[in-house]
Amino acid sequence: MLATKRYEYLSIEHIEFHHTLTNHRDLDLGKVAHLERDIVANGLFEPLVVWERNHNEYYLVGGFHRMEAIQGIRRENPGYFDQVDVRIVTGDPDEIKALNLKLNSDRVDTKITDYFQTVIYLNNVNWAKHRIADFFDKSVSWIDDIIRYAPLTTELMREKLASGEISWARAKTILRKSLKAPAGNEKQIIESELSQPARPAKKPLPLQKTIKHLSKSMENTPKRNFTVNTQDVYALLLTLRGKDVEQEDIERVRNAFPMLWEDTKG
Repeated sequence: MLATKRYEYLSIEHIEFHHTLTNHRDLDLGKVAHLERDIVANGLFEPLVVWERNHNEYYLVGGFHRMEAIQGIRRENPGYFDQVDVRIVTGDPDEIKALNLKLNSDRVDTKITDYFQTVIYLNNVNWAKHRIADFFDKSVSWIDDIIRYAPLTTELMREKLASGEISWARAKTILRKSLKAPAGNEKQIIESELSQPARPAKKPLPLQKTIKHLSKSMENTPKRNFTVNTQDVYALLLTLRGKDVEQEDIERVRNAFPMLWEDTKG
């Protein structure tokens, strides 16, 4: 069971690095330099997160930039930060790996492929989908899509997803096509679709422009009615938020609320 065991000062020499617990992105040296100056001036405000795998065996889970900054301070100032504030957590290795990913995803644009193995594992060990969604601050439908489609992705598709060459929405569209293909032709369909040039992505409208189009529609056709469902409304809210919006959400909004895109280009 994943849990915070205690907070304490811990000798920095006792904190090790584990090969499965990473920062998921190269260190930002500019951020490290900023943290060095800030920690020297103000102290370490946010504790490092470490996993106590066994008694007196600690591995860094969260705070990789802070750790690098502290190491830099210690190189210039021997004796500084011999002990550091830590939050000590316990749990099985895959729960800790999930926490490691969550702590990183709270700070950087973590790739969706980074979630595949962990989400599928947590599902396989009977974490409820809503629990996984709450843990990663994602929607249940987002988690459900990973559980359904991630095992179907090919190595090439995962590479293209990780590099940003294709979107997760595009990948899901391809995988749905492969599921409808005759048995044995699934990989061929995926490879064929991946070889096609990427289509321009449709962009969500800025909030102010959306309000302008809605106001115009109300003036021109005040009694105009639309039939929408809960998914349409949810997609509309995601689109208006304008962050991490998938193309299928935008397409759903375009179909359910066409007046928001009337008289616009693209």
